Amino acid sequence: MKPKEVIKRVIEFDNPPRIGYDFQYGNYSDFAGINLSMKQSDELTWQKPSFFLNKFPQYEKFDGFLKLDEFGNLWGKMSHDLTGGGEVLVGALESWDDLENYILPDFDNPNRYNHLEERISENNDKFLSGWVMGFPFSYMRKVRKMENFLMDLILEKDNVIKLRDKMTKMVSGVIENYGQLGVDGIFFCEDWGVQNQLLISPTLWREIFKPSFVTLCNTAKKYDMKVMMHSCGYIYEILEDLIEVGVDVLQLDQPSLMGLENLADVIGKKATLYSSVDIQAVLPTGDQQLIEEHAKKMVKLFHQNGGFIAKDYGDYRTIQVTDESANTMREKFFQYGKRP
Repeated sequence: MKPKEVIKRVIEFDNPPRIGYDFQYGNYSDFAGINLSMKQSDELTWQKPSFFLNKFPQYEKFDGFLKLDEFGNLWGKMSHDLTGGGEVLVGALESWDDLENYILPDFDNPNRYNHLEERISENNDKFLSGWVMGFPFSYMRKVRKMENFLMDLILEKDNVIKLRDKMTKMVSGVIENYGQLGVDGIFFCEDWGVQNQLLISPTLWREIFKPSFVTLCNTAKKYDMKVMMHSCGYIYEILEDLIEVGVDVLQLDQPSLMGLENLADVIGKKATLYSSVDIQAVLPTGDQQLIEEHAKKMVKLFHQNGGFIAKDYGDYRTIQVTDESANTMREKFFQYGKRP
């Protein structure tokens, strides 16, 4: 059975012959990811602070590197940062007075997707997932900066909703382009949790953000695409909402935060868990027996005629996980989830 068919049957709880796999480091994955083309220029790549001296003189002595993104946000990363991620230093929308004239990137431009046809044809046996980068919150918190945006949710609700709708339209265009290419699913990252709760109240999440989830998931379903969402942290309060709006797959790196049994009680046979062994509580310990116990438990709890995809974490170096521990995890998932 082709990897594409296995993943579809996993997500649909249609008696797949095994669990799904996304082991990039073990050179085995049922997935092929695709992405729209991004603009290229010097200011969109990491530069020394002197490069931006005219635009951002306040960061002349910044100990690291700076770059802009296509939204107009200024990013910074410290000189000792090896992850390459960084964080927004100056949001593109510093004042709500500029909202009406603020222009978003043309991510919905079909020309940004022309290069994908060859990659799609080369990977037609795998589950093709289109990278969406984020839903509206992921972008909004950056253009306003997180500390401002969390206050905006209370103090500037009307403007927040206007910006949300602009972002929703842009993201919907991305999904439309993937749908017209015949992609199997979309994958987006939107971190909603801290260690023990949501970033905002569940009530406020349902009022402000759930409507955009409904719109965007419906756009994907129009093309029969699966919706896969990554989130860090504790998101237990909105799990049922996410399933209701159409999220098919939850990519969680810290499933133990919510308790594996609690998580299974809510999403079991309703949504697929797409996860490594917990990257906080289990993998970094190096305890090979603990890693095996969790791999076995995850397959048992979530693989109910489908419903579970095992994966590698994307950056073992940063979380100080050894090759031995990562290999143990893979081998135990193969053992209990059946080897391809």
